[in-house]
Amino acid sequence: MLKTRRRIIFFLFEGAEHLSSEKIGFEESLKSHVVDAGKCAGCAACVVSCPFFCLEYSDGKPKLIKECESCGICLRVCPRYQWNTQEMEKHVFGRQHSGNEPFGVFRRVVLARAVDEEILERCQDGGLVSALLAFALEHNVIEAAVVSGVSSEKPFHPVPRLATTREQILECSGTRYTYSPNMLALQEAAKQKKKAVAFVGTPCQIQALRKMEAARLKKYVAPIKFAIGLMCTESFTYEGLIEEHIKNRLGISPEQIKKMNIKGKIIVETLSGEEKIIPLKEAKAYTRQGCHHCRDFSSELADISAGGLGLTNWTFAVIRTEKGEKIFESAEKNGAITTKPVDKEGKAWRLLHLLSSKKRGVK
Repeated sequence: MLKTRRRIIFFLFEGAEHLSSEKIGFEESLKSHVVDAGKCAGCAACVVSCPFFCLEYSDGKPKLIKECESCGICLRVCPRYQWNTQEMEKHVFGRQHSGNEPFGVFRRVVLARAVDEEILERCQDGGLVSALLAFALEHNVIEAAVVSGVSSEKPFHPVPRLATTREQILECSGTRYTYSPNMLALQEAAKQKKKAVAFVGTPCQIQALRKMEAARLKKYVAPIKFAIGLMCTESFTYEGLIEEHIKNRLGISPEQIKKMNIKGKIIVETLSGEEKIIPLKEAKAYTRQGCHHCRDFSSELADISAGGLGLTNWTFAVIRTEKGEKIFESAEKNGAITTKPVDKEGKAWRLLHLLSSKKRGVK
């Protein structure tokens, strides 16, 4: 049995030495200290990483469906189990952030937007993320991108997608503000044997990805060419925001939602051109429980972080790594995106500082 377990671990990791002699199971680690404690981010990293397929993703959380083999891998990839920011910063950047970096390590901050009019029409804010993915795909930097799409069965419900064409990238554009466990799409990337993949996710998903890297879980992380992190204060439950508030209180069918955005309030745009406003104070009643334990607003461990920050038709970009800088500058030089300097006295800059500080102070 031990030899079989080691062969499985060797397939997933760089070597069987990663199999700890100490048996730690899901129930006494993640279930007890994370899931039952209400801290689970719902990222699905544990589900993806379990080499014995003991877990499934159910109701936004991992569920044990057969006897746990106690390999301890799930707890090593969980962003809410024994998280250490300093260790992860050293893993990604080779150093910790300084006092002059209140929103994490960075190389450059800039405002950016797509040049392509189709992208601008269909995407969020400046369309930066979609533009970078489309550029990387068209220039053979990547074969696919892990993104959040929309369910074909449940209107405006986000689901993980592996986009392999420009049209699929554009179909998945925009933000739904309810949670999509994008890590699950890494399984599809592995199934299709993709060798070059971009990953787009929320701060908790970027943290999980970095823990998978640190654990050298090569099956899923080796193909990742760059990771784009989305700025995120919290996400909301579908049942609360979409069904309870938008459908029942505002009288808007989810099928009629064209776009949603947050600019100090939630703006719901319908296919007929109507706009409805939801005060953030009201929306916060639908915040997912696990989001209350998040300490990262701006995806501080991503290669590139992107967010709206109250801007109109522009995306605030934080380029953090050499890898991120390379793809960003290539897209810029080839005319896929345009940029302008950040006003360091402006509202977006102040908001980034404020929201980052508030997140770091979460207990």
